[in-house]
Amino acid sequence: MGMANVLNEEKKQQVLALGRLGWSLRRIQQATRIRRETASAYLKAAGIAVRPPSGWGRRAAKPANEVITDSGTAKPAIPVIPDPLNPNTENLSTKEKATSKPANENEVITGFGVELSGSERKSPKCISSTSFCEPYREAIELGLSRGRNAQAIWQDLVSEYSFASSYQSVQRFVRKLRGAQVPEARVVIVTAPGQEAQVDYGTGPMVRDPETRKYRRTRLFVMTLGCSRKSVRLLTFRSSARIWAELHERAFRRFGGATRIVVLDNLREGVLVPDLYDPALNPLYRDVLAHYGAVAMPCRIQDPDRKGKVESGVGHAQRTPLKGLRFESLQEAQAYLDRWEERWADTRIHGTTKRQVAAMFAEEKPALLPLPLEPFRYYQYGERIVHLDGCVEVEAAYYGAPPGWIGRVLRVQWDELYVRLLDPKTGQLLREHVRQKRGWYRIKEEDHPKRTPLRTSQLLWRAGRAGRHIGALCNAIHRAQGEVGVRRILGVLSLAKKYGTAAVDEACAAALDMGVQEYRFVRRYLERCPQAPLSLQQVDPLIRELVQYRDFINYKTKEVEE
Repeated sequence: MGMANVLNEEKKQQVLALGRLGWSLRRIQQATRIRRETASAYLKAAGIAVRPPSGWGRRAAKPANEVITDSGTAKPAIPVIPDPLNPNTENLSTKEKATSKPANENEVITGFGVELSGSERKSPKCISSTSFCEPYREAIELGLSRGRNAQAIWQDLVSEYSFASSYQSVQRFVRKLRGAQVPEARVVIVTAPGQEAQVDYGTGPMVRDPETRKYRRTRLFVMTLGCSRKSVRLLTFRSSARIWAELHERAFRRFGGATRIVVLDNLREGVLVPDLYDPALNPLYRDVLAHYGAVAMPCRIQDPDRKGKVESGVGHAQRTPLKGLRFESLQEAQAYLDRWEERWADTRIHGTTKRQVAAMFAEEKPALLPLPLEPFRYYQYGERIVHLDGCVEVEAAYYGAPPGWIGRVLRVQWDELYVRLLDPKTGQLLREHVRQKRGWYRIKEEDHPKRTPLRTSQLLWRAGRAGRHIGALCNAIHRAQGEVGVRRILGVLSLAKKYGTAAVDEACAAALDMGVQEYRFVRRYLERCPQAPLSLQQVDPLIRELVQYRDFINYKTKEVEE
């Protein structure tokens, strides 16, 4: 036999039967454990067409009981069975060659020598059905032009047109319009309930600015729970350290609890100095998380997969509910996003867990940390240098630091009620003062120096070198006001640079004569007459004004001492 292998009759009939059913050689090999070459030889010897690999799935196969007939006659045709030992197509008559169809027509020639009726029922051809999405083609194409994905378009059709078909029908229709997209594989990180939340910023929709009345791009804040994938999405026009912390607090309030860990990127609002092992966190952000019992865990630089759940949440919101939309106010955009979150995001079946997000969140919520009774009291913070008077400046008011800090940098926190001075290295609270009005001082009694500091002595020496009356007035200011008057002495010396030492010395002499030991008198005197002495008509109203100011200064100094 001219075949590679000789099969027994049972195997031979099995291969022929599967061939008549239109099975491919690969499928026959998998089912019977017979090599494709052997099966192909037996099928060809029996006159059964072998389906080529390129025909898979391109057209429907005709039934195996269909025979090759002459297209011009209705008589039944008796198939010619070639000799299995010596198949030779030249033995066929010319008519038989003309009436035979090629093997790639997927028609099956029976090998049993039995006549089949020409009226044998043929297989029905595939009937093309119209998609349920066809009436909404314009709306779907409009959504695609705006960059919206299939899920967003389906949700729009359900909400606006009461679309009754499934999401899969829209997905297939969209795939025909723009082609299939293969998703990229990601590593899944499993976390315990209430253990971890991931946060990130994304690009929000265009919203009309209430000040400029122009559309501007918003920022999308997303916090996603690591276990249930429940997300809170909030919109804001701008970002800062305080806004970043406030968004966390709002998200915790919406969840009804806080997680123990917050995974974030190395953005400036949360991390001052990125470092995998010892990152420097924003102090306000760190204190807000500590108020809720959470700690921050910044990711490795350029490692977005560590917080892939919130990355997916940001992308899902950008592609699905917000893509291509504009809103007239931030409140309208947030309300639309909240409705979408409740109707679609919470009720969806998550692709990884294969469970509904709302059901998983109901199981995770009891594991969240309870919320504190009071919200966090926000403050502003910064660094300040302790000046020669031993004070730091906060919003044009001055607050005394402990001795030994002149010329050094302190960390300062302040709110509407208090100003706190902290050690820059240890964070220890050094002084806490009640907030003062602009220009006022607040110095504790124990912080007043027992003797004149070296730098203040050098300053008074410079004043004496500038002019006799200048030095006398500066010494009088220091004796009356102490370290608080150092800034006024610096002001007198700055006037000497601006108007010249002669003019300033004359103004200081006038101040000494009138008994007004104030920098303000010298400045107003020079503003009235920067070059020549004032006349009596000019001096009288100035004296009355400065006497009233001297009474005010005395009252102010008394308040500081108290």
